Amino acid sequence: MKTINILYWAFTGLFAFFMLGSAIPDILIMPMAVEGFKGIGFPAHLVPFLGWAKLLGVIGILVPGYPRSKEWAYAGLMYDIIGAIYAVAFVKPISTWMPMLLIPAIGAASYSYYVKRQQALATGASVAA
Repeated sequence: MKTINILYWAFTGLFAFFMLGSAIPDILIMPMAVEGFKGIGFPAHLVPFLGWAKLLGVIGILVPGYPRSKEWAYAGLMYDIIGAIYAVAFVKPISTWMPMLLIPAIGAASYSYYVKRQQALATGASVAA
């Protein structure tokens, strides 16, 4: 259980870091974020909405408990990043969006270890790290 817990928090921390790092410029409506949206053909008024949604998703995956909310938070964050990669792939060269594939991979690993952790807890294993 200790290994599962460590890997869960490592992947979850990384995923939260990446998603929070993309949420802050959106929330603050920074010119870089607005230009990025315009560059892929999205309207600028979506920038703060998606920023706040990502922030809420990050909070959702980090706050202990609330398993149903956590599931929704993972789903929303994965839709966001996969949608971003999809949109960027149509207007930018592969060298721009290919490294972005690392983020949903980390998110998938985080979710996978979340499920393993929940299963271990259901069988009565200790959560001590």
